[in-house]
Amino acid sequence: MSQISDPVGDFLTRVRNSTRAGSSCFSAPHSKMKEEIAKILKEEGFIEGFSVREEGVKRVLSVTNKFVGRRSVVTDLKRVSRPGLRRYVGADEIPKVLGGIGVAIVSTSSGVMSSREARRRNVGGELLAFVW
Repeated sequence: MSQISDPVGDFLTRVRNSTRAGSSCFSAPHSKMKEEIAKILKEEGFIEGFSVREEGVKRVLSVTNKFVGRRSVVTDLKRVSRPGLRRYVGADEIPKVLGGIGVAIVSTSSGVMSSREARRRNVGGELLAFVW
């Protein structure tokens, strides 16, 4: 088994692939960062829900996708900051995604949060992804 060099990118790819395939749920290896991203996606209404379960000695994050009719709520997402090229923004530089329809996910010193929450708290950080 090979190591994943970008676990967050892998998680976002799983979200993208499962929504495009019309799958109702998917699983990914658990980490605190992925759980926080799933929490933001749930709060913003992009996924139905998520749960953490034990499989032997490993923990697995199970995510349930949200659909309106037969269309997924997640239209697309884009990984912004990568391991090879980090992108940091100040509180006043956090971009709006599709004029406020989408959300940016930001990793700050106060934790991982949505762009709306980061602007409200006036904190910047690493710009992880755009979801719309």
